[in-house]
Amino acid sequence: MTTDRIPSQKSYAALPQPLRRHVLAALVATPAVPALAQFRVEVTGVGLTQLPIAIAPFRGEAQAPQKISAIVQADLERSGQFRAVDASGVALDETARPDVALWRQKSADSLATGSITRLPDGRFDIRFRLWDVVKGQDLGGQSFVVTQGDLRLVAHRIADFIYEKLTGERGVFSTRIAYVTKTGSRYSLWVADADGENSQSALSSPEPIISPAWSPNGGQLAYVSFESRKPVVYVHDVASGRRRLIANFRGSNSAPAWAPDGRSLAVTLSRDGGSQLYTIDANGGEPRRLMQSAGIDTEPAYSGDGRSIYFVSDRGGAPQIYKVPASGGNAERVTFTGSYNISPSVSPDGRWLAYVSRVGGAFKLYVMDLASGTANAVTDSTADENPSFAPNSRLIVYATQQQGREALMTTTLDGKIKARLAGQGGDIREPDWGPYQKQ
Repeated sequence: MTTDRIPSQKSYAALPQPLRRHVLAALVATPAVPALAQFRVEVTGVGLTQLPIAIAPFRGEAQAPQKISAIVQADLERSGQFRAVDASGVALDETARPDVALWRQKSADSLATGSITRLPDGRFDIRFRLWDVVKGQDLGGQSFVVTQGDLRLVAHRIADFIYEKLTGERGVFSTRIAYVTKTGSRYSLWVADADGENSQSALSSPEPIISPAWSPNGGQLAYVSFESRKPVVYVHDVASGRRRLIANFRGSNSAPAWAPDGRSLAVTLSRDGGSQLYTIDANGGEPRRLMQSAGIDTEPAYSGDGRSIYFVSDRGGAPQIYKVPASGGNAERVTFTGSYNISPSVSPDGRWLAYVSRVGGAFKLYVMDLASGTANAVTDSTADENPSFAPNSRLIVYATQQQGREALMTTTLDGKIKARLAGQGGDIREPDWGPYQKQ
């Protein structure tokens, strides 16, 4: 079994399981340890309507292990909704009433201030306040007392608070992503913050690991392991490291996708011949076949409402994206532009479909408006794969190649703002964006 980049159209039909996205690997639970290489976030592009915000350095953060204000600013910029206004050299905390006229002159619409204090027991007290500079209004604040290990999480939650206050939509900065790396001959499954930092190893194996998929409650990851020399589907509890076998039938077992209620998964099985779609209980058991097809059906992805399953099929001669009722029935073709479309991901709000299209030998990320059927390429790269939506449907994480190396990227739906999460720990692939975290 190879884990090379997306196969050619010819080789696609020969695959018993879905693409590289569905070729993950053997897993032996390992203790959660920090990744050897942290990510560096680089935001590029300019949005049409960005909110100018100043994030003043938090009082005391120069002596703190994490620069809270810098993390908050990076989160907001990555969202594509905000533009940073320089606030360096300003001495303000959450107790100070800012000179709003000064900040208006700096063209800031809003201002965040705060402080971080180390307590005698070693924990940290973090406080912040958000101001509407235009109206001169106090928009509220928050306070946290946490251990050093949770400082980044606090920064992400502050960014979530600001994002929601100023846009009216929920932020996704305190969510998590999962992804796979291949370093030498070793495969690892990682769980990281949404900005790629704070990586923790969930699994490691000499055999391929593919297709990580977050459960709707964010507590489990389904994946495919090759530790038994064939693709087998497991569900892994992230907190405890325990896992359970879900699908190990004759032939290949691959491409797990959770139903939104978390009670079942869609999987691709070849137990009855060619690769076909089934649903199976989240605790395992006998799978139920969704439909009959003479082609390869794979890469299932549920719609946010759970009523439909989008998938890839070569039933028309080349891979295209279709959808079928989650209860089974007749399939309906979705993609008509391009001769080779794979890796569907549906936004949680049901408005958008992200997928990868092969265009002249290049694999590019496309986003389709499902209401109109209009689809547009949103990247300039040529080796994109495995798009996954943020839980607020506003951002997409995907894997690609830049300068000969694999990297994770996030992009806004229009492609105008991208952030590169540049890892140093080997080839990076198979990202999946997790759900909202319980507070």
